[in-house]
Amino acid sequence: MSGLILSAPGSGSGKTTLTLGLLRALKNRGIAVRSAKSGPDYIDPRFHAAASGAECVNLDTWAMQPERIRAMAAGDTPLIIEGAMGLFDGAPPDGKGATADLARILQLPVVLIVDVARQSQSVAAVVRGFAGHDCGAKVAGVILNKVGSPRHEAMLRRALEPMGLPVLGAVYRSDALHTPSRHLGLVQAEERPDLEAFLDQAAEIIATSLDIDAVLALAAPIAMPESEPPALPPPAQKIAVARDAAFAFAYPHLLSAWRAAGAEISLFSPLGDEASGAADLVILPGGYPELHAGRLAGNARFLEGLRTAHAVYGECGGYMVLGDGLVDADGSRHKMAGLLRLETSFEKRKLHLGYRSLTPLGGLWDMPLAAHEFHYATTLKAEGEALFAATDAEGVALTDMGLRNGGVGGSFAHVIDGAV
Repeated sequence: MSGLILSAPGSGSGKTTLTLGLLRALKNRGIAVRSAKSGPDYIDPRFHAAASGAECVNLDTWAMQPERIRAMAAGDTPLIIEGAMGLFDGAPPDGKGATADLARILQLPVVLIVDVARQSQSVAAVVRGFAGHDCGAKVAGVILNKVGSPRHEAMLRRALEPMGLPVLGAVYRSDALHTPSRHLGLVQAEERPDLEAFLDQAAEIIATSLDIDAVLALAAPIAMPESEPPALPPPAQKIAVARDAAFAFAYPHLLSAWRAAGAEISLFSPLGDEASGAADLVILPGGYPELHAGRLAGNARFLEGLRTAHAVYGECGGYMVLGDGLVDADGSRHKMAGLLRLETSFEKRKLHLGYRSLTPLGGLWDMPLAAHEFHYATTLKAEGEALFAATDAEGVALTDMGLRNGGVGGSFAHVIDGAV
């Protein structure tokens, strides 16, 4: 039960691509590994799972208790964790939720991925600063990314040599490692027909650029939990969860915990015009329904299934589909399920981002929750009873979130776990 963390000085350093290449390279060697993603992220974990062949979990130090994180990190194979943003970047006011918190909680070493495309000797100052900033987040090695030439690599290695930190490899700039993105991150794994070819090419580049044995040798034992706190209990016995390209943002750790608690979970595809079937609760996770709004509006079996369901809960994109109408980026309005007096629009985008502490005001949940919000939708109309009272990461009260109407409820918040 060992592990290590791949992090970086900041976003855009190439963490995800290098992590995917490493996971696939290890799989190609026949080495079984698990992976995790630091913080709230739905898209990268699906790429991880495709690369390694094993489910990827989210480990969120803002929303989860340390003992819960340790329990989720435990396993029979090595764990490779991809960090989020920069190593010490977290929520205000003090950076809680940063990847460095995972390093402290799990007592794991950090491999720092440095984008060196626009620097040479200055790399030493960057690495020295990160290595010395916090002894609880130990930087144990460095990967040089976006190297320009052998001469450039030599300059970088010479600058880092006095520090004594191992340089585990140098990955040269390559168009083959480019990954397309949209406003919430990478284009989803299931939307890339070339995914397997991309992963294999990334693995080949990583296998020739990194000393993979040296990377694995840095892995350290994972700090084990003294006891495991209870997970968020299932909100119903029989739960039908929407799952396709429009509704892909469901956290695996929640579904796994609910199954372990005895809940029966089935999946259905709204884009395939499938009804949810017999269930105590239908869940519409977040995703990209705005990209498929016209198709969803015409899927009568799916919409009728929502209207006749015992109870329905929607998060973010799922919440918008429960409303009266959704306006897409082109300004076209599409009629939705009509279960909540809600109108939303993507014609004029506005970013809403941050952790949320939620107190239920009625409806599905009966306990405080830790959640996050990340979307670009604008609310044109929201009439009815609110679902949650909410505060941000600094404890500042926000406008009440979401709507509820009998057995139907939803909000823009994505639930991560019970409140810490």
